[in-house]
Amino acid sequence: MGIPSFSFMYLRAMEFGGWDWVIFIVGGMLAGVINTLAGNGSAITLSLLLTTGMDASVANATNRIGVLLQTLTSVASLKRSQRTYHLIKHSTWYFLPTGIGSLLGALVAVEIPDEVLKIIIGIFMVGILFTLILKPSRWLIATDASKNRKTTVNWILMFIIGFYGGFIQMGIGIMMLAALVLSAKFSLKDANIIKLVLAFVLILIAFFVYLLAGDIVWLPGIALAIGAMIGAWFGTRYVLYHPKANDYIRYVLIGIILVALVKIFILD
Repeated sequence: MGIPSFSFMYLRAMEFGGWDWVIFIVGGMLAGVINTLAGNGSAITLSLLLTTGMDASVANATNRIGVLLQTLTSVASLKRSQRTYHLIKHSTWYFLPTGIGSLLGALVAVEIPDEVLKIIIGIFMVGILFTLILKPSRWLIATDASKNRKTTVNWILMFIIGFYGGFIQMGIGIMMLAALVLSAKFSLKDANIIKLVLAFVLILIAFFVYLLAGDIVWLPGIALAIGAMIGAWFGTRYVLYHPKANDYIRYVLIGIILVALVKIFILD
């Protein structure tokens, strides 16, 4: 892990054209909305970065700028209520396993060869594609107030999810929701609030690892971040409450992931 080469990354960012910036901002907006609703928004932003020809390791690092600012915007945009404060307070129990996992995952990711990382990202995209096509009905439950959530199993699950999030990030929202709903027995709505808080803790730690590694390309990362912040604010305030929003966004994600998989495994 060397000293960041900020000037080098700035020059590399200048190679992109005008339409690239528009696509980055629009893609970031879609990702911000999607991450607010469930997760997998990084499937859009990471795919966009990869389709420009950016190395997988650099794309993985650059993507963290938008994710960091988007999650911060989502948390700040949550509607103030006693329920929200209660859930945020409850989420603090998960900070330690999520943070440790994120740190270790990011440290591993910056040392992996680019071709290996690209294959790993592609495999996870295939997995995410299946989660989008197969929509489990057992997620539609109410929060079980009698459930003991401070268990070893939940601690380990959050550590594993934190590691994966530090490593790649893409799909981390759905993984968190799966653990919080299926294991901790939160409702999907309550789990989503906790997920936003934990995602911010996770990405904040991983971001500094990638920053010190010098893999971040700043200008496209900032363009994605601008779009992601707008999308996160809009999604948290409005789209989160639309009854069919998840269905519409799911179709968009399926299409974008298919394009990215063709780029990674066929055209590259």
